[in-house]
Amino acid sequence: MPDLPQHRPVLAGRAYRSITGAGIRLEALPEGHLLHVLGGIEPAALAAELTKAGFAESSIRQAGFRQWFVAGDEPLPPANLDALKAALAGKAFVTDQSHGRVRIGVSGPSSRLLLSRGTAVDLDPGVFAEGSSVMTMVGHISVQVARTGDDSFELTVLRSFAESLWEDLRHMAASAVKDGA
Repeated sequence: MPDLPQHRPVLAGRAYRSITGAGIRLEALPEGHLLHVLGGIEPAALAAELTKAGFAESSIRQAGFRQWFVAGDEPLPPANLDALKAALAGKAFVTDQSHGRVRIGVSGPSSRLLLSRGTAVDLDPGVFAEGSSVMTMVGHISVQVARTGDDSFELTVLRSFAESLWEDLRHMAASAVKDGA
């Protein structure tokens, strides 16, 4: 009988370790958990249910009309997911997307400049405040961009596009350095 496939983080290789320079830091974030929640539940009520189900350290990001991503660094215990599904029964549906999406951190004083090279989203703090998120394109890749701090962002991408996005970001960062950003 063949061995079962083993989970390997997409950006775990040496080439994908953190890159820091010229006011920009790219970082492959832990492949903890990512849940997709769909339904007529308000974010405050969702946050309360997440806390009860053991996801207090997770963040909620809007992913569309009545849709949210719940992201966190810790692996997903099945009992916690079952508890959340039970708590949200009749209010929202939950699907585990942990296996299919990867998160990349972009931070530093030049992070907005770097991201502006790949997307048309206005990332000015007055327009795109901390806690905001948007689905957009970075180059040719569909990405969710979430502002996690003043100069920090988290990009969530489909797993099969993670390496390509990383390389695009790396090239944009190199050209930012060359242009004196």
